Amino acid sequence: MPKRFTIEEHVRWSDIDRAGIIYYGQFLRFFEIAETELFRSVGLPYSKVFDGFDIWLPRVQIHFDFHKPLVLDDLIEVSAYVGRFGNKSLTLRFEVSKKGEPDLVADGHVVLACVSRSTFESVPIPAEMIDALKPYLAG
Repeated sequence: MPKRFTIEEHVRWSDIDRAGIIYYGQFLRFFEIAETELFRSVGLPYSKVFDGFDIWLPRVQIHFDFHKPLVLDDLIEVSAYVGRFGNKSLTLRFEVSKKGEPDLVADGHVVLACVSRSTFESVPIPAEMIDALKPYLAG
């Protein structure tokens, strides 16, 4: 089991639809919060990643699986970890559960390409980034 970085968030009014359940697209917001905080926790806030390495990390793939609905004010846990490192991309995996309940309500992944900020051409993932994120790599 890989080490996971976990945040807690509430389902907010802006997250739900007319049916009173979370709108599926809002899971991406939760994934992005967990992703951002994972990078910050390993000493690589995105300001340092983008400015220090002169790269962008655009998403080239996003995938969700939904298992159970969430409703307004549910407290959720969103866990993030590295699914794999490629040469010029990385896959981040996410698991969402309602706090205190063992079953997942959703899971998914995003694939981030590593590109030069000036040319948008693919470039290798910086070794410092790989080293910092290795503790969160799926076994």
